[in-house]
Amino acid sequence: MKLIFGAIYNVVSFPNYKIEAMEKKKVWIDTDLSVGMKNYEGEGYSDVDDGYAILQLFKAENIEITGLSAVFGNTKIQDAYRLSQNMVDEFAPYTIPVFKGAEAKLNLDNAETNEAVEALSEGLKKTPLHILAIGPATNISTLLLLYPELKSRIKEVVLVAGRRKPTSYFKIGKTEMGHAPDLNFDLDNDAFRVLFESGVKVVLCPFEISNKVWITEKDLNHLKNSDPASEWLSKASKPWLQQWLDSGEKGFNPFDVLASHYLMEPDDIIKEELKAHLEIHPNDMLLNTPKRHFKHYLICDQSEGFSVTYCHDVIENYHQKLMESLLK
Repeated sequence: MKLIFGAIYNVVSFPNYKIEAMEKKKVWIDTDLSVGMKNYEGEGYSDVDDGYAILQLFKAENIEITGLSAVFGNTKIQDAYRLSQNMVDEFAPYTIPVFKGAEAKLNLDNAETNEAVEALSEGLKKTPLHILAIGPATNISTLLLLYPELKSRIKEVVLVAGRRKPTSYFKIGKTEMGHAPDLNFDLDNDAFRVLFESGVKVVLCPFEISNKVWITEKDLNHLKNSDPASEWLSKASKPWLQQWLDSGEKGFNPFDVLASHYLMEPDDIIKEELKAHLEIHPNDMLLNTPKRHFKHYLICDQSEGFSVTYCHDVIENYHQKLMESLLK
């Protein structure tokens, strides 16, 4: 067995030649997909970055997606499930089953299973899996509570959340657009605590790393002139890009694609081992309001806590490699 470009190959010998068959990394995707959705509350559109993460793994030659589950988050569960099914039906290069998951955060008084949890449990019984959890961690934590015997079958859970300090604000734009929430964590703090206490390997791709990567109008034009999946994603991203341009930015940060890229090519991502813990501090989304609001923060540093792999930067030519992975 040998390692080539981050993928594992088995060399099979025959009398007169060799065949090198790639062992693909088996990945389960859990997502609150919202590409093209208008916000239910207020003006504007929902995030599109889940679509980039899924499309990247659709095209990754060293990845096999064994299942895709929807979870509430950027939009309601019925929309996340519908969009997930549509994206798979239209653009998946092979058959990928899609399952409907949690519609609300974890209820520790009544932890109920759902279609996604049951499907993931069956998938883990068949083979160990890497899990890309790019929405709230509710489905994954429900599985760990109801099927703790399966935690050893989880190779790692890769999530988009966390920061180094409570004042490491997720600042977007140069206008009143202001701070962005640590949404996946904010929507279900308990789910992250369950993950940490279970002892599974956790990889965090926070705002700190995604804020160093930009998708611009030029990039969308490249995608538009590529294959049907990339063309669809480019068109759906236009309103989202415009919101960021209106805020004074040069483009938008594709948050979730840093997590998918970690699974596809981990050497492209710069990371370190830190400790994660929950702290309560003033709510950074409500700092200028008259009332005193507080919330939990997921803090990652060198102090006491749960061990995590914390991704914080990318290699020098990362943008080129990202676009190449999307334009395959």
